[in-house]
Amino acid sequence: MTTHAVEKVEKSEQEWREQLTPEQYRILREHGTERPFTGPYWNSNEPGLYRCAGCNAPLFYSDTKFDAGCGWPSYFEPVTPGAVTEYRDTSHGMVRTEIRCAACDGHLGHVFPDGPKPTGLRYCINGYSMVFEPNRTGSHP
Repeated sequence: MTTHAVEKVEKSEQEWREQLTPEQYRILREHGTERPFTGPYWNSNEPGLYRCAGCNAPLFYSDTKFDAGCGWPSYFEPVTPGAVTEYRDTSHGMVRTEIRCAACDGHLGHVFPDGPKPTGLRYCINGYSMVFEPNRTGSHP
């Protein structure tokens, strides 16, 4: 897959606090998480595009969303390989791969190697880290 350059978004912590809701700030800027089955989009099936709540960068198309049964929105691939960045996460006594928005470095969730074909990946994303843009198809342009 081809990677695409992402324009970086940088703001002060005060600017982030003014822009985001307290829950969005906790998740995106403080690397928090929402409780399973409580955030938006975990059970949404509407066609469209999921964007970063911090900077509006495109993250996931709805046609890559699937029900993983985990209580968070799950996708098998981002809109482009460069839309998200991966970091080693050793918090909570586990080794996981954290996913952040490539544009604003906002924490989105984690990726796991137990997803469906064609990628075999499960991007497990906090619903509050995203905003939804509905469209007719919800698929790749």
